[in-house]
Amino acid sequence: MSMNERMMHLNLFLFGCGHHRAAWRHPNSAVEQLGDIRYYERLAQTAERGKLDAVFFADGQSTGNVADGSYWFLEPLTAMAAMSRATDRIGFISTVSSTFFTPFHAARMMASLDHISNGRMGWNVVTSMFDVEARNHGYETMPAHAERYRRAEEFVNAVIKLWDSWQEGALVMDRAGHYADPDKVTPINHQGEFFLVDGPLNVPRPPQGHPVLFQAGASEQGRALAAKCAEAIYAVAYDLPAAQDYYRDIKRRVKDAGRNVDVPIMPGLVTYVASTEAEARAKQRELDELLPADASLRQLGTYVGQDCSGWELDAPVPALPSLDAFTGPKGRYATILRIIETEQPTVRQLLGRLAAGGGHCTMVGTPESIADRMEQWFRNEGADGFNLMPPSLPAGIEDFVDQVVPELQRRGLFRTEYEGSTLREHLGLVKP
Repeated sequence: MSMNERMMHLNLFLFGCGHHRAAWRHPNSAVEQLGDIRYYERLAQTAERGKLDAVFFADGQSTGNVADGSYWFLEPLTAMAAMSRATDRIGFISTVSSTFFTPFHAARMMASLDHISNGRMGWNVVTSMFDVEARNHGYETMPAHAERYRRAEEFVNAVIKLWDSWQEGALVMDRAGHYADPDKVTPINHQGEFFLVDGPLNVPRPPQGHPVLFQAGASEQGRALAAKCAEAIYAVAYDLPAAQDYYRDIKRRVKDAGRNVDVPIMPGLVTYVASTEAEARAKQRELDELLPADASLRQLGTYVGQDCSGWELDAPVPALPSLDAFTGPKGRYATILRIIETEQPTVRQLLGRLAAGGGHCTMVGTPESIADRMEQWFRNEGADGFNLMPPSLPAGIEDFVDQVVPELQRRGLFRTEYEGSTLREHLGLVKP
């Protein structure tokens, strides 16, 4: 296979017992192991066996509802230090909140992890959204959307300056002279609207130069930030037309920003795989039936900004405000409106769809039919790859690695071996 053959990129998005809200209730779930680092190490090893680009952790700064299993357990960066030692090639990407971290803290942890993993780290820059998170970090409420994005952009710039505060050859380790060349380690003297950072960083330059910068933003400010600085992008796309709109828009914005880099775009993908379509549908139904309705309606309420507790489960979804009138996170809300319009689900069916990966694309079927649809997106400006969101773990990623990956490899769409050893190399990105 030639080196220049365009290959799909695949990440495993790890979340608890799987992305379906009821996955932890399943008799085969690993719910007892959520605090056991070996569980996460095994998942990373499974993803590495499938030759995936990376493992990705989202993050949150509040508990959610502890009763229904929507909680965090291990802090992602800490967990990734261990997981990187249990693997050789696969990358590790963690969400880092520009709202609650400082650039120095983030730059230092990511640089350390890049050293620990020998160049396999990426960071997903987000602005946190919820007041419950703000109130764990000394703020009464969240800053306004536009302000959060100004802060995020300044945050990214300051972090990159800190990584660049050590030049490539700064460490000379001359026992008779300098440990580091003082001319190659310089302050950054950053003074902006939000941050004052003198620098330099107290960790030498990361092996990748910069850990890979991921971004996931559907709003206007999110897209603008992605165009300016993201090196790879996580997207939400319900179907191929939605994926193409986003894909073409971002690729155009990256060009308009004067960057000549091909930024890979990876929509989230929920898969239920089995040897027959009927068996795959049965897997989906089995999880949907474990869903507690009241908790799901509560969660839907947070997505649509209203109280849904009285909604009739087997009736159509009540009318919702237009996208323009909605004040919460717009990307997900637009997707919910689209699902309702396209699928005309009952409230119960909508809850099942949203319970597994929100409004992300969901593919239910055989390895061949799933590979067909992935290939269609990949070849038609819908995706450069996918952020896999297995509804249940570990079964969901084992099914994908054992059944779908060989089918993608057979079609020449996915690597059979790693060609590089850093996350940058896996993603075809140059070292800054």
